[in-house]
Amino acid sequence: MSTAAGTVLAVLLSLVSSAGYALAAVAQARLAATPSTPSGRGALRALLARGQWWWAVGLNAAGALAHVAALHYGPLTLVQPLGALTLVAALPLGAYTARRRVTRTEWRGALWTLAGLVGLVAVTGPAAPGEALSLRESLVVAAATALLIAALTAGRRSGHGDGGVRANGLRHATASGVASGVASALTQTLTAALAVGLPGGQPSWWQTALLALLISAFAVGGLLLSQTAYRGGLAAPLAVVNLSNPAAAAVIGVALLGESFRAGAWGWPIAAGAALVAARGVVLLTTGGPAAPAPAPAPVPAPEPVTPRTPEPAPASVPAPAPALVPVPATAPTSPVDEPGAAASLAEALGGALTPVPEAEPAR
Repeated sequence: MSTAAGTVLAVLLSLVSSAGYALAAVAQARLAATPSTPSGRGALRALLARGQWWWAVGLNAAGALAHVAALHYGPLTLVQPLGALTLVAALPLGAYTARRRVTRTEWRGALWTLAGLVGLVAVTGPAAPGEALSLRESLVVAAATALLIAALTAGRRSGHGDGGVRANGLRHATASGVASGVASALTQTLTAALAVGLPGGQPSWWQTALLALLISAFAVGGLLLSQTAYRGGLAAPLAVVNLSNPAAAAVIGVALLGESFRAGAWGWPIAAGAALVAARGVVLLTTGGPAAPAPAPAPVPAPEPVTPRTPEPAPASVPAPAPALVPVPATAPTSPVDEPGAAASLAEALGGALTPVPEAEPAR
């Protein structure tokens, strides 16, 4: 194949890769915005049960394969900048699925981010391809990356409201890009190990298996972290993922692999300027997009209807029965003969208060 044909094929494969990554990001963002998507415990199990999630995984895998194929037919200086078109493709796709228009601020932010990303990739590419980390360096990088990811995701519940959701999304996006960049560096090390070119001697089977396990962990972790990041929107987290990925790879290359900027001494100020341009774009994407969906409030139970009580009728008054007339027996007229006996009975009833006085004897 001629050089021109290989370049054209590399460009086409790079565009396919960008489209795959963009469609995957839109699918993940829509899945994150679904109100029924749980968070916390059980979120991973619910996510794995969604068909939309597996579509996103397949699109990410297709984008990665197309990117690797593009690197086979074209130079890195051409393929890597074209990968930044993922953000430009995802922005209108996300707006179309949300049935809205892309704002001018979002377009400006995308262009600023794209310019900064191209500048970073242009000066931070590897100067001497074929270099790889040793097993000890790989373990150190993996441990440092795990600590950094833990620090970035520790405050995921600290934010409240729209600003807190966006800040949490950017932190998770940074962690996702770093995890993916480290996975790429470890993949390069594993490739060298399989080719029996790992620095430090020929690796054993358990060392190769350990590298494969670390790559799988960081790759899957980066995908899950990006899923969480898209709860704060699509454009800004995607831009941060695309920025932090090559930045992490560049730090590893400069610090451990002896790589340097292509521009020599001018590489540092050019990289710093490109980072500022990209940061400006992220700020515009963060403030220019629609507000992040706030979590639905907890349902308030409706008050139970109060049934008015019917007043009980007062009991009807029952007329008191008239007192029965008891016939009083007629008393016989008292005779003077019975008077002393009656007086004695009355005196006994009154407790002796009235005692009949004996009649005085006649004087002689």
